[in-house]
Amino acid sequence: MEFETILQNLTKKIYHPVYLLHGEEPYFIDRISDYIEKNVLTEEEKNFNQTIFYGRDSDARIISDTAYRYPMMAERQVVIVKEAQSLKTIDNLLNYVSKPMSSTILVINYKYKTLDKRTKLYKAIKTNGVVLTANKLYESRIPAWIESYLKQHRYTIT
Repeated sequence: MEFETILQNLTKKIYHPVYLLHGEEPYFIDRISDYIEKNVLTEEEKNFNQTIFYGRDSDARIISDTAYRYPMMAERQVVIVKEAQSLKTIDNLLNYVSKPMSSTILVINYKYKTLDKRTKLYKAIKTNGVVLTANKLYESRIPAWIESYLKQHRYTIT
């Protein structure tokens, strides 16, 4: 799915149970992850229902167990895995992403690399969630991207 489409769906409160945000361009990954982190839950709901893990310091089984929890006094919970490329046991998320909870939004931020598309984990995420591949912006495309970005924010540039 494209970056703009994912953001539009999020603003319309169309949520998916799993988001794999991977690729070489961290800007798009961070924008979507930050939007989910700041806007899906209210401030009161975040205390009990939003968990952020860092790949280097986490274990996939603990992440999976957290994602299987039910939300407390809220409609959903958000589980964000930052720096998932450093998660040594990422394949252990396969059981969860094969049958994700509808009340959980699991966001996997896999920066500067792409998850191998041939793995069962990638295929399960693609089937049950949303995949964003954030490719590096080539120099020739940067001016057009800047114009598009400014146009969205109602600015013009010459």
